[in-house]
Amino acid sequence: MNSAVDIVLAAPSWGVVRNVAIGVAVVLWLVLAYWVNRDARRRVAAGWAVTLATLLGLGLPFLGPILYLLLRPADLLRDVRERELELRAIEQRLALRGIECPTCRAAVEPSYLVCPICTTHLRQGCASCGAALEAIWLACPYCAAAAPPLGTLPGSRPSLRAPQQRVD
Repeated sequence: MNSAVDIVLAAPSWGVVRNVAIGVAVVLWLVLAYWVNRDARRRVAAGWAVTLATLLGLGLPFLGPILYLLLRPADLLRDVRERELELRAIEQRLALRGIECPTCRAAVEPSYLVCPICTTHLRQGCASCGAALEAIWLACPYCAAAAPPLGTLPGSRPSLRAPQQRVD
């Protein structure tokens, strides 16, 4: 039986099959390395990382592309750019949209003290000049008068305090 195997392996057709199989494996290896290079260029911005991925695909036949698949970024550079543009567009739309009343969502001007629709107090007015003041301002930037402390708007809720315990 040993001699039959030796005869089959020594036949010229076996040599052709072996050479074709080696050729297909080499072509597949080079195609995989090319695919790694093209995919890395679409996913990675740094040139050195693309080169490293390509060398990984070439240096470790058939194992390199599998490692690259595990380590590659999930998103294409094109998708990342599109997402950034969409976020910028949304931010610009929100900036153009203006200020809204927190209660009824009606459009209000920055100088309004109360919402004209639902009369929610938006800002407090300066006691001297009547300009609209932000809640955190300690003084009026228009007339330099001291701003009233927080929570003194008409109709504002009293500040919540923790109940005091009696000490006997």
